[in-house]
Amino acid sequence: MSTDLQHLLLGAAAVVVLVLLITKTKLHPFLALALSALGLGIASGIAPVRAVEAFQDGFGDTLGGSGPTIGLGTLLGGILLGSGGADRIATVFIGSRPVKWIPAAITAAALLIGMPHLFDVSFVMLVPLVYTVAKRSNTHLLWVGLPMAAGLYVSHGLLPPHPSPTLAVSAYGANTGLTILWGLVIGIPMAVLTGPLLTRVVSRWFGPAPDLDRGPVQSVSTEPEHPRKPASFTLALITVLLPPGLMLIGTLGTANTAEGTLPYQFFDACNSSVLSLLAAVVFAFFALGVRSGFGLGQLQKMASKGLAPVGAIILILGAGGGFKAMLTETGIDQLISDYAVDWAIPPLLLGWLVAALLRICLGSATVATAAATAIVAPLLSASPGTSPELMVLATASGAVMLSHVNDSGFWLFKEYFQLSVAQTFRTWTLMLSVQSLLSLAGVMLLSTVVHG
Repeated sequence: MSTDLQHLLLGAAAVVVLVLLITKTKLHPFLALALSALGLGIASGIAPVRAVEAFQDGFGDTLGGSGPTIGLGTLLGGILLGSGGADRIATVFIGSRPVKWIPAAITAAALLIGMPHLFDVSFVMLVPLVYTVAKRSNTHLLWVGLPMAAGLYVSHGLLPPHPSPTLAVSAYGANTGLTILWGLVIGIPMAVLTGPLLTRVVSRWFGPAPDLDRGPVQSVSTEPEHPRKPASFTLALITVLLPPGLMLIGTLGTANTAEGTLPYQFFDACNSSVLSLLAAVVFAFFALGVRSGFGLGQLQKMASKGLAPVGAIILILGAGGGFKAMLTETGIDQLISDYAVDWAIPPLLLGWLVAALLRICLGSATVATAAATAIVAPLLSASPGTSPELMVLATASGAVMLSHVNDSGFWLFKEYFQLSVAQTFRTWTLMLSVQSLLSLAGVMLLSTVVHG
């Protein structure tokens, strides 16, 4: 057996071991990624100490690129939620709309609210509103809940600063502003199709209506922390749109100004995800926090509550970077790149397919993206005409595919909306699968005009 083939088989075995450690032994994804990466390095003949060093280097490089973005995005979400800004956006969008417009209104609100929030946090925050609207309009709970989840997952699956797309941006060396631009070009039509339109189509399969007077919503509160003044809808909307707006302005500005000039430096700063999010956090601190009468201690509490769920995600992202670094250290990434020249399958489709298979096996979109980028990143060097931004979207959309019983989001949706497993498959699983396929179609369509 040739050395090249042996290394490729070891790489494949590492992925299989990763899947088994998570699915069979229920090991935490961080430990599973670390053990798989170190095992691959040692099995390939790398000294244990050097394998650990390579893993640490990859861990640090990944978090250096994605950690501050995710941290600031989560901090922004915490202030938006704690100050009542997110609730204000949702209430204004829903208002007293006619029943037929409720799915469209809540999809739009969820898409906006989901931009700076982690999915689980946004979902739990909006559930009481879903129950309230369903009761007020005398409609099936899923008539409001399914489009809400669709809007949230478009942001979660495609747009930085969410973990999966942010990790892919770092792994592929993509431009964050362009990723957001193409993500919105794909995501807005996708939200329309999988929110209000899909809800109308699958409403015949909703099944028995849940009891709106019971369920796990009483433990969840959307009330802000002792507000003295209601949050402004306009300021809340500006807070949400400021980071993507600045990054898009920066992307367009740097493309139309001379490098090294003062305007170029200004636009380049706007194009920084860290600086754009930092500007939004400072704006939210004063516009939603201080303006509403919150003290520094209360704002600190909001921020801490927002950052609490991020620890495990950061560890997973870093370990995914360590796994990628081990593929580089063993030379497997170069072998993949060399062989990829002769592959007939387009890199964008392959990125989606690898991420989708890992998502189905592992259940976690974040872990699937972390492992998939490690495998697929070498293809960019073998396909110089491929847009790294579209590779981000292809991989991230693959990691949305076919959520089922091994995904925590599946059970979150089932339990909060009092559904059977069959009902959850007919709604949640179908919706995310359609989102993944539509996103792939959008990426392939954009690839005909967008190149690296």
